Amino acid sequence: MQKAFLSKLIYSTLLALSLFHAATAQSKLPQEAEGTLICRFPFRQYYGGVVVILAQLKGFSDTLQFILDTGSAGISLDTSTCVRLGIKLTPSERVVRGVGGSKRVDFAMDRTLVLPGLEVDSLNFHVNNYELISQVYGLQVDGIIGYSLLSRYNVLVDYNTEEVQLYTTGKFTYPKGGTLLHPTLTNIPIVNAQLRNGKTQCDSRYYFDTGAGMCLLFSKQYVADSAILSTRKKQRKVIQTEAQGLGGKMTMDVTTIGEFKIGNFSFRNVPVYVFDDQTNITAYPFLGGMVGNDLLRRFNIYLNYGKKEIYLLPNNHFREPFDYSYTGLVIYMIDGKIEITDIIKGSPAEKAGLKAGDIIVAINNLFTNNIQEVREQLKNVGTRPMLLISRNNELMLKKVLIKSIL
Repeated sequence: MQKAFLSKLIYSTLLALSLFHAATAQSKLPQEAEGTLICRFPFRQYYGGVVVILAQLKGFSDTLQFILDTGSAGISLDTSTCVRLGIKLTPSERVVRGVGGSKRVDFAMDRTLVLPGLEVDSLNFHVNNYELISQVYGLQVDGIIGYSLLSRYNVLVDYNTEEVQLYTTGKFTYPKGGTLLHPTLTNIPIVNAQLRNGKTQCDSRYYFDTGAGMCLLFSKQYVADSAILSTRKKQRKVIQTEAQGLGGKMTMDVTTIGEFKIGNFSFRNVPVYVFDDQTNITAYPFLGGMVGNDLLRRFNIYLNYGKKEIYLLPNNHFREPFDYSYTGLVIYMIDGKIEITDIIKGSPAEKAGLKAGDIIVAINNLFTNNIQEVREQLKNVGTRPMLLISRNNELMLKKVLIKSIL
């Protein structure tokens, strides 16, 4: 008995010493440094929550406007901006894809981006024509900032203060109350999310795309195979509209999904665009589609690409209603004027007598050439705003009903 007791005592002592040495060794391991703030700068939000920041290229005095886009696998400049600045381009065989098509691009090699308080060097900008995107937002889009910059820093996009903060890489301490995502990440983050429509549930993966001014984007192929928009309950409205992206314009259907869940947070009756994805930009069947910034802007977004982490913290916009408005008007800023470029057949705009080519001069007695202000006025479902339009140099009034896609 005494020998057994001594054996147990020796074993317990050795175990305790082993655990002590292990704990001591662990405490001596170097602790990962917290990312430190490098710089902070403001941004502005445009249609669909898209973030636009100001920056310069080293060697040029022009202030340029860039979209901050997690859906971009690199960094890019607009074709006309390169021509205006006289930037030499290097031909390549690289092909970029987007909604509406794909194209080969040239590069502006080894350039330095100048942000407030920071210079980012050794950047290779691919070059695209962003004229159409500029017309959508009513401003000159000089480029898009994506993975090439975002991968170098820890990034906070704060929609409450409309500010971007860049930190050194390393540990990122997140505030309480949010949800931590562990995306698959090569150049564009891919996150898991859950859809529910009636009794149909679908778990899939989606591009995390702050450069897309919409909530959700699915391909018709994904919708057909998953049957996620099919339900025995009352049929949801499906309305034809138009969307824009790299490669041009494209006809899409817009409807709503019953529930969308990302991390710990759920949203109901979420607008979703559905299109014929001929170039497979949504990477189906590997992915289900794309989550855009009209949904993501409801969170302050912490990007830690080095750790493959994205943290979403609900912000002041979290409970804002989604935009369900529908008029059938397709408008762009062209040559400083807000032009109706298309009218969806059978839409309220067609019934109101509006036509492609009409110029919107005023809405509800607000005379403006700010396309953002006009779009805000066209979001009030159930109202009939009065449009003052110019057609063939003749002014006329048209009242259009704003319907809901619900």
